[in-house]
Amino acid sequence: MIFSNREEAARRLADKLAAYKGKNPLILAIPRGAVPMAKIVAAQLGGEFDVVLVRKLGAPGNPEFAIGAIDETGWVYLGPYASMAEAGEAYIQQAKQRELETIRKRRAQYSPLHPPIDPKGRIVIVVDDGLATGSTMIAALHALRQRQPQKLVCAVPVAPPDTLEKVADKADEVVCLYAPENFQAVGQFYADFGQVEDEEVIALLSERPKS
Repeated sequence: MIFSNREEAARRLADKLAAYKGKNPLILAIPRGAVPMAKIVAAQLGGEFDVVLVRKLGAPGNPEFAIGAIDETGWVYLGPYASMAEAGEAYIQQAKQRELETIRKRRAQYSPLHPPIDPKGRIVIVVDDGLATGSTMIAALHALRQRQPQKLVCAVPVAPPDTLEKVADKADEVVCLYAPENFQAVGQFYADFGQVEDEEVIALLSERPKS
């Protein structure tokens, strides 16, 4: 299965989430790629959308490979790949501080336009454009669970089966359109997987009605 682009993936994901239509779900995107997707899903389901800020911790010498992730509070999830990648305590602390600073900068960019929406007591659907190791999704779900949502749903177009198993422990429901065994990277399942820039994220968040 190949998605034309994030827009197509988002519309198909919203179709799969149709049971939540009319229940005012809160759709939270993991920036940046999932933000345009969250807007589409929220529109189709009649809900609100916002962002949940988490960052992956990249492996030594391979920053694109996630060995873990950090949420906005500083809580860190470390996957089994961390020890295999020989990421020592000093490296992890350095990566943690660097990514936490990035999260703070993004919150400063995003929040003046629209304060974060409180997920307490809400049906919360966390959207990403795909999962590889699942680290950022696990960090996002952990952060949101602490804020007492009514229901916590993970929704992605594509992910490997073993990652879905890990994520399932953190969510009340996992919705995934395609779980291939021959998974290498999220981008391989999109014909167009262009980067989403901060400017687009800020524009999308600023378009939302003020609560």
